[in-house]
Amino acid sequence: MDEEQRKVFVGLSGWGDHDDIYPKGTKAADKLKVYGGHFPIVELDSSFYAIPSPERMQKWCEQTPEDFGFIVKAYQGMTGHARGKIPFPDTKAMFKAFRESAQAMKEAGKLKAVLFQYPPWFGCERKNVEILRRTREWMDGFSLALEFRHRSWFDESMVDKTLDFMREEGWIHSICDEPQAGEGSIPTILKPTREDCTLVRLHGRNASGWHSSGQPNWREVRYLYRYNEHELLEWKRNIDKLLESTRNCWVIFNNNSGGDAADNAIQLMNLLNLDVPEMPPDQLSLFSE
Repeated sequence: MDEEQRKVFVGLSGWGDHDDIYPKGTKAADKLKVYGGHFPIVELDSSFYAIPSPERMQKWCEQTPEDFGFIVKAYQGMTGHARGKIPFPDTKAMFKAFRESAQAMKEAGKLKAVLFQYPPWFGCERKNVEILRRTREWMDGFSLALEFRHRSWFDESMVDKTLDFMREEGWIHSICDEPQAGEGSIPTILKPTREDCTLVRLHGRNASGWHSSGQPNWREVRYLYRYNEHELLEWKRNIDKLLESTRNCWVIFNNNSGGDAADNAIQLMNLLNLDVPEMPPDQLSLFSE
């Protein structure tokens, strides 16, 4: 693949939790605009909890630079995460509402992909393959990224079949870095499924906190991890390998629990010789180690 065609875009999961990149006193309503001056891409994770209105999606697009991109996380009811009744009359109505929301961002030219991350209990079974096919059909016209949490999809006997299925259906492979903590976690499989783009999500390697969802503070525990330089160099090599067979690599740091994501992202951008964002003067010391 032509060297000039290869591009890496590094960003963070959400823009509200990364205090280190904002000048003191930055209002919540202004954070996305500031974030867009630092990073070229962001994962919109609030859409997992509630489907944003098309008007809100349009407003977020207006607050970001022209070449900025969003990876939008699919609503939890669409991936089987939701507990209890969904606030829609049926599944098709839920998908329709989400499509209308995502369409506003697509029309603005800023939607990179919709991320479908399935839960740890979504195993490699025929009924779930059919769910993926139906989802692909109902989301026709959108670029979709697929991330598993159940190891069975990447068992030795299934990994090639899983990747072939993703290629045939046009799914972008969401490649994960996460703790290896049993069947509720997946290995890092450095195999793109589309030539135009690949998604990488770095969740940290906190093995003891990975299965903490029963605890009241599980969100603070699961992604509590800071990558060291050796691990980031490992990912630099991984990204170089991915770029041998995919043109664009989107890298999202999701290790937000301890405020480490922005710092790690900037470290990786330095290692990849990318343009590194200027930090607020009162935060510079945090990134100079």
